[in-house]
Amino acid sequence: MTVPMTALNLTRKIIQSHLASGQMEIGQEIGLSIDQTLAHDATGQMALLQFEALGFPRVATQRSLIYTDHNILQVGYENADDHAYLASASKKFGLWFSKAGNGICHQVNLETFSRPGDTLLGADSHTTTGGAMAELAIGAGGLDVAVAMGGYPFYLPMPEILGVELTGSLGHMIRAKDLALEILRLLGVAGGRGKILEFYGPALANLTVTERATIANMSIETGAITAIFPADDLTLKFLAQRGREADFKPLAADPGATYDGVISIDLATLAPLAACPHSPGNVKKVERIQGLPVDQVAIGSCTNSSLEDLLSVAAILKGKTIPAQVSLAIAPGSRQVFLELARQGAVADLIAAGARIMEVACGFCNGVGQAPKTKGVSLRTSNRNFPGRSGTPSGELYLVSPETAAISALRGQITDPRELGPIVISVPEKLATDLSLVIPPASLEEAGSVVIERGPNIAPPPSFTALPKVLTGEVNLALGDNITTDDILPAGAHILALRANIPAISKYIFHNIDPTYPERQKKGPGFVVAGFNYGQGSSREHAALAPRYLGLAAVIAASFARIYKANLCNFGILPLELIDPAEREQLAQGHKLSLDLSQLRPNATIIVKNLATGVEVATKLAISERQVKTVKAGGLLAEMAAKN
Repeated sequence: MTVPMTALNLTRKIIQSHLASGQMEIGQEIGLSIDQTLAHDATGQMALLQFEALGFPRVATQRSLIYTDHNILQVGYENADDHAYLASASKKFGLWFSKAGNGICHQVNLETFSRPGDTLLGADSHTTTGGAMAELAIGAGGLDVAVAMGGYPFYLPMPEILGVELTGSLGHMIRAKDLALEILRLLGVAGGRGKILEFYGPALANLTVTERATIANMSIETGAITAIFPADDLTLKFLAQRGREADFKPLAADPGATYDGVISIDLATLAPLAACPHSPGNVKKVERIQGLPVDQVAIGSCTNSSLEDLLSVAAILKGKTIPAQVSLAIAPGSRQVFLELARQGAVADLIAAGARIMEVACGFCNGVGQAPKTKGVSLRTSNRNFPGRSGTPSGELYLVSPETAAISALRGQITDPRELGPIVISVPEKLATDLSLVIPPASLEEAGSVVIERGPNIAPPPSFTALPKVLTGEVNLALGDNITTDDILPAGAHILALRANIPAISKYIFHNIDPTYPERQKKGPGFVVAGFNYGQGSSREHAALAPRYLGLAAVIAASFARIYKANLCNFGILPLELIDPAEREQLAQGHKLSLDLSQLRPNATIIVKNLATGVEVATKLAISERQVKTVKAGGLLAEMAAKN
């Protein structure tokens, strides 16, 4: 008698085929073998420095890549030194190196290296973009990526799989960005925590890989681990355009597969949407804010910088001129996109309309250039509009589709794109591929003679000691809900240039909230107290590593974002969750606290004694046995060093 196999959804299929440890039981820690990794020049320096510190001789993945796409503004020696370090270390340790000018990591990786069914771990939260290619693509801190490059599994709690059923068709001038924003409207910035979003349904037949990439990219803004789409005929078409048919294999959920929850969206009911200041979850219909004067429009980023996106923008702007009071900046997502725009004459159309063509890089999205004026209204096609992220603390950022951005630039005010007529663009069946700016690693034979370049901006990662049995210190900062990694460690050109130097970058911790924090924290072990969803946003591990360098010992919060919580554990910082979130009010800045840590274990109740008031607050250490060992040792580097 043949016993029928249980029908699996797509996510569980990939997890099952890569399961290195654990059971696929929701909430239980699992280890995944990793096929590919990526990092860039804001996270790669520390990832590779940590890779070296761990003593790995060579990457053990199928392919690992470093992209130069964040720190490309070279106003001093720091970024150039970082790039030289990344290029030489990549060559020695077996990584592929994408030079400045080749494009944004997520766009280039999707076009060139992503494969259906692979696992991809990236030192960037928007690694989720790879889900458009039926990859299980997950963002993580650089240390987790370094360990995965060394051949070790990546660990996370087994997620819930939330099915997202798509029906109907997008209406006139309704775009994938509007669907991504609709999902944010439904789930908010924390409704995806602990989940993977898996898309299915008849509407997928009309959603291209490019459109799926926009949706997968922004899934992280809901707090989700990642998002994934099936590999189907449209996936094959995308790969065939780029001469990559050999990388295709069909992948989808089994017939009858179930999910841990389902939401259904009829695409025909959507309207143009905008995420209003200062959160991707503050979503409103464009028609509700129509008429608001616009100072700046910035089109690009890893969310909406594809060939299709920018051809559509060029078609809208062709033969027209933006008004004098509007600044329009456009950044293609990859060199391949830029070349095809040039071949079709679209670049000339954009320039003639008054657009400024930016370098093929992240740029304005991570605060490197194009900061708006004081209180300026900036429409952007990127994925985050946190306070100060643009480089202007008072800037008012709205996130919209490329079509909404283009017509609003022409009108000088936020405008519903449904006022436009039909747009016709032409995407070739075959696209020329030029990988001349992607440098392969040295062979094993050649690697021994490669000398790693280390300028004065390259500093070794700091080491930390084990936790004491009793931890006593002061609350150095008390914060509210949804504190982002941008709040903890701001982006921007002058700070990003210090990503390889923890002593230097630590001076900017909480710079936009309280610039006096670093000096207080340096006086001894200390605490930060916060509300719900602490650490949302970027995967930047520096937002945990630099506070640990200053002396942060524990964060006490109502809840944590997944990547940030893992980063805290990796650097020996206790992530303590309030059992009663209302008791946050009992722990104020300046209060001295004491914790008995003699019985650390998974899900242990840790009593926080407030020595200033006599009040005791109960917290829970909601981490795995593996993470408990890491925290007790003083972090993952210290733990692994002790084993060797």
